[in-house]
Amino acid sequence: MADAPDLDELAALYRDLHAHPELAFAEHRTAGIVAERLRDLGYQVTTGVGGTGVVGVLEAGPGPTVLLRADMDALPVLEQTGLDYASTVRTKDANGADVPVMHACGHDVHVTCLLGAAAELAAQAAAGSWQGRLQLVFQPAEEGGGGAKAMLDDGLYDRFTVPDIVLGQHVMPLPAGVLAVQPGPAFAAADALRIVLHGRGGHGSRPESTVDPVLMAAATVLRLQGIVAREIAAADAAVVTVGALHAGTAVNIIPDKAELLVSIRSFDPKVRGKLLGAIERIVRAEAAASGAPAEPEISSLVTFPVLVNDAAACARLADVFNADVGLTLEPGPVTGSEDVGLLATAAGAPLAYWLLGGADPALFNGITTLDEARTVVDSLPSNHSPLFAPVIEQTLPTGIAALTSAARTWLGSAPS
Repeated sequence: MADAPDLDELAALYRDLHAHPELAFAEHRTAGIVAERLRDLGYQVTTGVGGTGVVGVLEAGPGPTVLLRADMDALPVLEQTGLDYASTVRTKDANGADVPVMHACGHDVHVTCLLGAAAELAAQAAAGSWQGRLQLVFQPAEEGGGGAKAMLDDGLYDRFTVPDIVLGQHVMPLPAGVLAVQPGPAFAAADALRIVLHGRGGHGSRPESTVDPVLMAAATVLRLQGIVAREIAAADAAVVTVGALHAGTAVNIIPDKAELLVSIRSFDPKVRGKLLGAIERIVRAEAAASGAPAEPEISSLVTFPVLVNDAAACARLADVFNADVGLTLEPGPVTGSEDVGLLATAAGAPLAYWLLGGADPALFNGITTLDEARTVVDSLPSNHSPLFAPVIEQTLPTGIAALTSAARTWLGSAPS
């Protein structure tokens, strides 16, 4: 009979994963740990799905197929938490640049919780308490938005049973012990653009002989911020963020090009179209205003749609969570993005994806209203911050219980 999860051992696993983060499509060590643990629990394990993805399957007689998903990749962030298990990892990114690496988005929590739920559900299956099929998907490369697509392109649903439901969770700086389920549009659509502005380089002492792409880029960045402020209705949600601006290598040289990396979030296809159109219009206009010798290049790095939670599934989960796990809130749509929705859309299955609190509950003592709680949340290090550090002891048990309860909600009951 499989053993139920050992929380002390899982906390040690979490610390190990946090100290050894890996970037998108490079999650080799993490995938190896996942595969070994699933095999030990009796799952049929397939590795290398979509690059570094792992799929574990546990059969327990006839019944529904339930897919539980966790993402595995980390971010190129220099950790500043000061934890004794903080990451000191550096590696080469996909472009060959030397970068620090940190689990700044909590995917180490996701992996650990799903492995804990895998142990709990395997123990329950051995005891004959449920029927059906569990498919545990440990996905690479969520941060770049390419991991779910890579697994689907690698024949995920040709090689494995199409699920009846897709389930998962994401840790956030809500109080540990709290879960949040948002029906309908829950996470924003995402677009990432690479924009190259062409100038004419020269000596820094003679700018009149050049077309300065740094000035062109600076003007473009400022003008892009006016899209949401002045072109998108106040009732529509949208975000335009310039996450990177690269130009030049020396103090006395005006370069011949500048590169912008732009992140766009939206919930409505019409708003998305307006954002993309406005960005192209501004970029080309600023290039023309600067006398650029060549048209700017605008290319899409990644795009994926709004994550839409199934309303009936969310209502069902909220009831289960409130009864079996902890306080459940309805948080409203999140402007962050998630590619797990692609797994549900490709399967034609409902999706229920919830938020898992990871902040110290003591920070919320005395809070009596949602507005007060939001003020505290806004003051805490957010996902992608170099200071992001979920509390282990309170977060892992809730995350494991949530995944286990959610899976059992859709798995069949064993005959009495």
